Amino acid sequence: MRVTEFLGWKRDLPLRYLLVADESSLEDPERVALLARCLDVEGLYVAPVPPHREVVTLRGCPRESRLVALATRPAARDRLLGDLVVDVLDADDMTSPTEVELVDVSVITHRPTPGDPERIDLVLGAGVANTMYGALAVPAPPTSYRFEIRPAHRWGDEPLGTCLETRGLYPQRPPRPEPIHLIGCEPTDALLERLKDPYPRPWECVWLAALDRNGRVMYRHGVDVDIADVRPSVLGGSLLDLTLADRGDARPPLEARAIHEAWYDGEPSRPNLWAPLTTRGRYAWLRLTTSGPYGPGIGRSGREYHLDGRFATDVPGLHLAIGEAVLGPGRELGTGLFWLQDRLGGGSAVVPPFTLVWHDSDIARRAFGDRAVECGASSSYFDDVLEIFDERGVTVVLDDEPMH
Repeated sequence: MRVTEFLGWKRDLPLRYLLVADESSLEDPERVALLARCLDVEGLYVAPVPPHREVVTLRGCPRESRLVALATRPAARDRLLGDLVVDVLDADDMTSPTEVELVDVSVITHRPTPGDPERIDLVLGAGVANTMYGALAVPAPPTSYRFEIRPAHRWGDEPLGTCLETRGLYPQRPPRPEPIHLIGCEPTDALLERLKDPYPRPWECVWLAALDRNGRVMYRHGVDVDIADVRPSVLGGSLLDLTLADRGDARPPLEARAIHEAWYDGEPSRPNLWAPLTTRGRYAWLRLTTSGPYGPGIGRSGREYHLDGRFATDVPGLHLAIGEAVLGPGRELGTGLFWLQDRLGGGSAVVPPFTLVWHDSDIARRAFGDRAVECGASSSYFDDVLEIFDERGVTVVLDDEPMH
């Protein structure tokens, strides 16, 4: 069954959350099993914890690489490299089992690699965060690997460099336990049976689906169903309150709570409501947007659209501005470079050819251009977006004047 089939319950209280187990397949990618209906959740939103600072050594970096050129610049201010990502590749280079982000990188020192004058060892100070499994979760290193280093948020560009070996990339730290409290739960028989079983079989993938007032799923958060406590609900009746000893770290930030409450009454009706938010908050807003009507044969346009570029100063802000310009508030035309290219390839409510007049385009050009220079990238995110538009047949008119 699908989430939309579990929305009703015979209570006067609003239904805000569903706990569901993923049972998807190729034939039915949206199939889930209901575990519980819940009135509310506490402990889901947490203050972001910065990644622990580590001393990371990248051994054996080619002397002629852009990474070494950046790390060995003489000016003191140039030892700050921003955020980097280390792609840990299998020996066959076919897959990337781990992406480790190095946050706020500073160069401590550099020296020739012993026994190999054509290579340099870089000693860096950085916050170490695994970008695939949560901010503090770092898996065990693979047994066969090589390393490529690139600027964060840039997947299509050539890497800045490589190295032969790393130290400090896999610090061993216990996960931070943060329980999640499910308030006012109506459990299903499947969940009740689990509560009775002293050795329950683990569910592989369980989601906490947050609903808006109209029953639309705003977002889903993966949780561990490790039930630490069960008690009669503070709401009374036959409802239960459950505590999940969830140890995942990829929780929504505290800032997202007010954003989700704003969306509870429905999608936004005015543009730029996200503009005052931080980058983290803008990402939370972007995750709530939808692509609108999407499917084979949908959407053709020769129209002219106008993009308000005043607030396109970071990656989520840029994609929010694009989505609102073409599809309207609460809609997205891709949440990253890959999905922007995908949406413009056909199937969405608006597809090329069309014209996009980008007002105040100089704001994004400067914001992304400065970051590209800082991290040594060959092009900026702004340039990458323009290239995708051009490849997909979108005519972009860059206008440094504001919208009227």
